[in-house]
Amino acid sequence: MKCRKCGKAAVLELRRHNAAFCAPDYLDFFRNQVHEAIRRWRMFGPDEHVLVAVSGGKDSLALWDVLIEAGYRTTGLYLDLGIFEYSVESRARCERFAAARGAPLLVTRVAEEVGAPVPVIQQVTRRPPCSGCGLSKRYLINRVALEHGFPVVATGHNLDDEAATLFGSVMHWQTDALSRQSPALASTHPKLVRRVKPLYRLSELETAAFAFLRGIDYIVEECPFAAGATSLAHKEALNRLEAASPGVKHNFLFGFLEKARPAFERGQDVQLTECASCGQVTTGEICAFCKLADQVKRRSTPLTRSSGDPSQ
Repeated sequence: MKCRKCGKAAVLELRRHNAAFCAPDYLDFFRNQVHEAIRRWRMFGPDEHVLVAVSGGKDSLALWDVLIEAGYRTTGLYLDLGIFEYSVESRARCERFAAARGAPLLVTRVAEEVGAPVPVIQQVTRRPPCSGCGLSKRYLINRVALEHGFPVVATGHNLDDEAATLFGSVMHWQTDALSRQSPALASTHPKLVRRVKPLYRLSELETAAFAFLRGIDYIVEECPFAAGATSLAHKEALNRLEAASPGVKHNFLFGFLEKARPAFERGQDVQLTECASCGQVTTGEICAFCKLADQVKRRSTPLTRSSGDPSQ
């Protein structure tokens, strides 16, 4: 197997591209895919300060690596979820990555903002842990970006993530979610920061290969609360289709973005206002985050003591 670009021995085959690459040319291929995503969707300019949401995993650290190397002005943001040893290890990966590159890293603890770490939030709300976690992350990432003056937030969502999200939204015809399915979401309110996903052209396998070849130390273990998540079931279904017909995920996502998304986008007319409690954006009087924080603070004191947030 030879590299498509230089003819030397290849280290990676990409079936959906009908191509193979040696290590240097693959790294160039990966970076070019990121830059093409930024260019095509006008995600951010060379002079904008980008807040990169990092989790300690391969995707977000690979993205941050590409942006730093390309000369973009970036700052990382790590949200400490308080998920036992998993959060301890993932935070350490982010701190080592930032220190090795001399890059600034902000850290925000969910327990301080909501009143309890994610395990306690799950016990208090009796809802799937991903529900309270996702709500908290979306709110806090946007608020931190606003407070520090970042015009745009970049996340490490890859092709697999986006295709699985689209699959789930189509399965249940969630038109509001379909209207927001995009690699770049513009600000629709002065207190909503622009959000972009520069890895949407690259698969999970491709991102893992880049991280390995770059020697990026990332946390390999899945979040302990991920087991049983519907998003994983959607990914598994798409993986089976991809194995049988390489390129299915790409065609599914890109076909939607090019042909179907505009119709869902035109159909949405959501009135945004500011939360009476915190001042952040909501569609009602009190935002979902403040309702969650109030519920947690009223009911979690005994649970917090017994849960043992390792980040405290």
